[in-house]
Amino acid sequence: MSARGTLVVGSGFVGTNIARRLAAAGEDVTLASRHRPGRLPDVPGIRWHALDATDPRACGRLVARLGPRRIVLVHGPSDVTWCEEHPAQAVSAHTAAAANLASLAGDARLLMISTDNVFDGSRPDNTEDSPVSPANAYGRAKLSAEETVLGAAADAVVLRVSLVYGHEPADAGKWLNFFAACAHRLLRGEPVPVPQDQWTTPVLVDDVAEVTAAVLDAGAPLPRVLHLGGPDRVSRAEWASVVAETLGAPPQLVVPTPRAGTRYASRPRNTCLSSSLLGRLPATGAVAVRGVREGARDLAAAFTTAR
Repeated sequence: MSARGTLVVGSGFVGTNIARRLAAAGEDVTLASRHRPGRLPDVPGIRWHALDATDPRACGRLVARLGPRRIVLVHGPSDVTWCEEHPAQAVSAHTAAAANLASLAGDARLLMISTDNVFDGSRPDNTEDSPVSPANAYGRAKLSAEETVLGAAADAVVLRVSLVYGHEPADAGKWLNFFAACAHRLLRGEPVPVPQDQWTTPVLVDDVAEVTAAVLDAGAPLPRVLHLGGPDRVSRAEWASVVAETLGAPPQLVVPTPRAGTRYASRPRNTCLSSSLLGRLPATGAVAVRGVREGARDLAAAFTTAR
């Protein structure tokens, strides 16, 4: 690999897993974020660097020092509820970070991880050609960042990803990914109220990292916007039932409920993505994205051995 490695901006659940995948392949990776992550990936080749991505001078110093050949933006804030309560701050933070890194990218490939929340949820499925119309403040913030990146960086790609899931320990924090939160509660014998009227196309975080690596390595030119959704369209209640079945938890612990009045009320009714482009690209078409049952089977051991 080139000595000029990859800069991953954002050290949350998705960012750290992307960094782990790239470093495991021999890439020199710098993971940058405002706060040091609680658990750095245990893979040689990953360094962490403190960075306020909204500070243009701090971004300039880091990019000048690293000279990265690829930049991955997985920046926040990503708490949908917080964004709804602080819409102006959410847009400002997302857009400023996108503008700072895009202006510094030069000839580096810049890949931004975006969201299904840029759609209003009125369609059962969204491809790259579907019209955007964010349903919430988080979606508006991400769409602003998308437009900034695509307008400022020569070799930029936006990868919109549907609901990402994977293993996280129970003490990882308040905002565990949906799968992990369900799994830990079910294994403790707790009831899990989940929306029966919100649909998604979940994607295992390992598959997100695999597709990200393929897009970074793909030749140019690439489509400016790509979608990554899993092969299964499921409601959150249906998905939680799959988790319960896979872990051997009592099925009655899953309590289907309307999303109105829950923390999911501001999410679009449909957060489903499919791609008319991803499978046609040689680099990404070979990646087998797992469905929810296969993903649950692959994750089951990590949750049950941690009990």
